[in-house]
Amino acid sequence: MSVPIIFITTFQIEKGALEKFKEAVRKSTHFIETNGPQLMSEMCIDENEMRAHGVQIHRDSESMLTHWQLADPYMRDVMQYITTKRIDIYGQPNEAVIEGMRRLSSMGAVISVTPRFVGFSRLPDKE
Repeated sequence: MSVPIIFITTFQIEKGALEKFKEAVRKSTHFIETNGPQLMSEMCIDENEMRAHGVQIHRDSESMLTHWQLADPYMRDVMQYITTKRIDIYGQPNEAVIEGMRRLSSMGAVISVTPRFVGFSRLPDKE
């Protein structure tokens, strides 16, 4: 049985980049919605604070790694308008996911991993 991973990222949007950021996120989200059936993804924006929060729920670490591969070209476009401030991971990501987070940590982002205790999911299983 796979154990879901909840991934919440907090970004600071660069001054003057709000509309460009929104457009890049729209393109990225459309691509992932069409090509990445393995996750749930939401982006919330506080325009007054110029802060965004990305929320993803993955079936497991492999889903997250697949997402990174698929979304990489789109995320590069999104990342040029933001600074990653914090990443909160809930669940038990594998070492490859943790290694992927180390780069952001070395750039100043705070990374927090909280192991899963108990829960359930009604997300569809892998096909």
